[in-house]
Amino acid sequence: MYQDHFSLSASSPASAAPPNMPAPLRVGLLGLGTVGGGTLAVLLRNADLIAARAGRRIEVRMVAVRNLERARSVLGAHAASLHLTDDAQVLVHSPEVDVVVDVMGGTTLARTLVLQAIAAGKHVVTANKALLAEHGSEIFAAAQARGVVVAYEGAVAVSIPIIKTLREGLTANRIEWVAGIINGTSNFILSAMRERGLGFAAALTEAQALGYAEADPAFDVQGTDAAHKLSLLAANAFGTLPQYAEVQAEGIEDLQAADVDFAARLGYCVKLLGIAKRRGQGLELRVHPTLLPAGHLLAQVHGSMNAVMVQSDAAGTTLFYGAGAGAEQTGSAVIADLVDLARSASLLPHQRVPALGFARGVQAGLPVVGADEVESAFYVRLDLSRPELAAPRVLQQLAADGVRVERMAQYPHPADPELQCLVLLTAPVRLRTLRPALQTVEGWPEVMGFASLLRLGF
Repeated sequence: MYQDHFSLSASSPASAAPPNMPAPLRVGLLGLGTVGGGTLAVLLRNADLIAARAGRRIEVRMVAVRNLERARSVLGAHAASLHLTDDAQVLVHSPEVDVVVDVMGGTTLARTLVLQAIAAGKHVVTANKALLAEHGSEIFAAAQARGVVVAYEGAVAVSIPIIKTLREGLTANRIEWVAGIINGTSNFILSAMRERGLGFAAALTEAQALGYAEADPAFDVQGTDAAHKLSLLAANAFGTLPQYAEVQAEGIEDLQAADVDFAARLGYCVKLLGIAKRRGQGLELRVHPTLLPAGHLLAQVHGSMNAVMVQSDAAGTTLFYGAGAGAEQTGSAVIADLVDLARSASLLPHQRVPALGFARGVQAGLPVVGADEVESAFYVRLDLSRPELAAPRVLQQLAADGVRVERMAQYPHPADPELQCLVLLTAPVRLRTLRPALQTVEGWPEVMGFASLLRLGF
């Protein structure tokens, strides 16, 4: 797919290389959509600056696209200086390409082409988090065996150099947990629900109209995209291969405006968080809506922005904030990987920064703690008729089942004047204890429907 909202018209052509500068790093782009176009635009516009930092030029020599005529119209005068092809195999095997940049998306064709590029001895840069989350073990193993690099800064929280931070900036630290807002679409929707009182459907429609959400938003609102990214963050933080299949993901598609409103009245903000945390000899890997105190740093992240917080033993708590999507924002991250390659491609494989941050001892995986075993405080909402009788009974039943309530409030039901909403904040408790207790009270005639349940904090 091609997008016309990026512009190449103002880009300046690369000037001749200064004397004694090494040969250029020759790049082949798989795709010229949003990310491919943004990458090419920044490379052309800032060619001299990038070369000065990298110590050699980075030049796009080939671009593989599905529609040649559309690509030529997007590229304009720049099309003449590029080898355009509609056969990705030509690019992957070309002797004129040193590094293949995968910006095409998907996991089927992309996997095939990336593995072929590696087998051909080419380095790979990708912004494809789904590809690496689902097939990373195979891809990283193939790259290690062939002695080439697979780099992917653009795959997670694009304008935030969080992969480089985990692999290099925090390399002296034992990391205890990583938590963040790593899906801009969901954060935009939640911000609109909290700040303007929109329901989920209305906020999603607005996100789609503004280009923050796809026509099919399932990957974003169901937590899949965040789970892909979390698996890569956890791999770099804890020395494992990506464990995407073990991430326990819950999205925001069932979140009700009433719960966002009631949380705000109690001093909390609802955010979709990805959380990776050490737990004994295992890990917690979870994505879900979470109540955060309104003053929490992550609660200040609004709109489509991303933020990642890291807790480590020496550096303490660090926070990284920036745009989580965008053509040139992602292009910036892709080019950062290309600059690293320009500097390190001539090194022996063991002299380069490891793909997952650990030169030795990378584990296939660590045991992942089930969601029912993760202890946390919870927000609970029950819709009651005759609340003057039902509310005390609810508290008594929960206490009898080992659930301690630390705060309680009642609010008028937003749609039914005959009902009251009982909102409870519990003490830390395991879900395997809380859920049966709630199932008991959900069966009472005074309790309408099922409880709304959200975790509080992380």
